[in-house]
Amino acid sequence: MSRKYALALIMIVMLFVVPSSRSDTSTVLVINVESVINPVSSEFITKSIKKANEGGFEAILIKLDTPGGLDTSMRDIIKAINASDIPVIVYVSPSGARAASAGVFITMSAHVAAMAPGTNIGAAHPVGVGGKMDKTMKEKATNDAVAYIKSIADERGRNVKWAEDAVRKSVSATDQEALELNIIDLRAASVKELLGKIDGRKVNTVSAEKVLSTAASDVQEEEMSFRLRLLGVISDPNIAYILMLLGFYGLFFELTNPGSIFPGVIGGICLILAFYSFQTLPVNYAGVLLIILAIIMFILEVKIVSFGILTIGGIISMVIGSIMLFDRSIPFMRLSLATILPVVIVTVAFFSIAIRFAYKAWKSKPITGEEGLSGSEGVALSDISDEGMALVHGEYWRASSDTPIAKGEKLIVVSLDGLKIKVKKI
Repeated sequence: MSRKYALALIMIVMLFVVPSSRSDTSTVLVINVESVINPVSSEFITKSIKKANEGGFEAILIKLDTPGGLDTSMRDIIKAINASDIPVIVYVSPSGARAASAGVFITMSAHVAAMAPGTNIGAAHPVGVGGKMDKTMKEKATNDAVAYIKSIADERGRNVKWAEDAVRKSVSATDQEALELNIIDLRAASVKELLGKIDGRKVNTVSAEKVLSTAASDVQEEEMSFRLRLLGVISDPNIAYILMLLGFYGLFFELTNPGSIFPGVIGGICLILAFYSFQTLPVNYAGVLLIILAIIMFILEVKIVSFGILTIGGIISMVIGSIMLFDRSIPFMRLSLATILPVVIVTVAFFSIAIRFAYKAWKSKPITGEEGLSGSEGVALSDISDEGMALVHGEYWRASSDTPIAKGEKLIVVSLDGLKIKVKKI
C-alpha cells in the first residue's frame, strides 16, 4: 500500500514540475518604429518600455528605422531607456533601414545596439527648427548635442570619437563599419539570430547588472494603438496642411451660411487636429498668416472688381505661405510641392467660381413678391389711365398710370399697391 502512495506522490510532483519548467521561459517584447522621432513615436516607445518593465519581460527590443526627428522627443526616449530596469535592445532593421540624426542617439543609448546587414547609421548634425540658426546659436546647438552624445557613448562603452564626428561632421557608417568602429555591439540578419547572439551577455541597467537569457525566449510583438496611429498620420506635414485649410473652409462656409452646422463642425474638428499637428512640427506662423491673407484676398476678389490683381496676389501669398509653413531644411519636415500645387489650384478655382456664383445669386434681383414685380415689363390689355388691365408675368393685373397708355403698348411696373399695380409707358 505504501508503494502505491509513493508512486502516486511521484506522479503528482511530476505534474507540477513539467509545467513550471515552461513558465520559466523568458519573453522579449518587440516593437517596430518606422517613422520620424516625434511626440507620437516617443509616447509609443516610452509606454512600451514601461510595459516591459512592469510585465516582467526579459528585455525589450526596438526595431528602428528613422530619418531622425525632434530633439525633445529623442531625449524623452533616451531618458526612458536609461531609467529601464530591464535591458533595452535597439536593432536597426530591416535591411535598407537607417538610424539617422536622432536615431544615432537612441541607438547608442541602448544597452545592446545591433544592426541588420545593409543598414546604416550617422548624420546626426543638429538642424534649426523654425528657421535658420545664426552662427552663435548653431555653435551652441552643436556643442550641446556633442556633449550629450559623448556622454551617451562613454556610458555604454562605445566609440566616443565617432559619436562626436557624427554630430560635428555628419559622418555615417554602414553596419559592418559600425561594428568595426565599436559603434554597435553586433550584426544580425534577424530577430531570432540577434536573440541567440546576445544570450549570456551582461549589461548594466539602472538597477543592477543583468545577464541576458534570450536564446530560447518567446517573442511578443507590441503594436501601436489606434490612437497613436491616428496621431501619427495627422502629424505628417502634408496632412496637417490639408487639415488646416479644410478647417478654414469649413468655418468660412458656416459664417457665410449660418445654420449650416455641418461645415462648421467639420471645420472646427479639422482645425483642432491641425493645431495638434503643429505642436509636433516646426511651424513658421508667418506662413500661416500668409495663407490666411491669401484666403482673404480670394474672398475680396469676389466682391471687388480688381481685374484679377487680388487673385494673383492671393496665389502668390498662398504659395509662399505654404512653402514657409514648415520652415526646415530636413525633407521629411517640409511640405511637398505635389501637395501645395493641387491645393492652390483647387482653392483658386473654388473662390473664383463657386463663391462668385453664390455672390451673384445673393445680389440678383428677386423674382417673387413686390420686389420681384417692380421693374417687370408687360403689355396693356386695355387703355390705361386711372384704371385698366395689364398682362405682366403671364398674369392679369388691374393697373393705373399717371400718363395714358394705349391698348397694346408695352409698359413697366413701378410699384404694387395691394392687388393693383402702378405702371408707366416704356
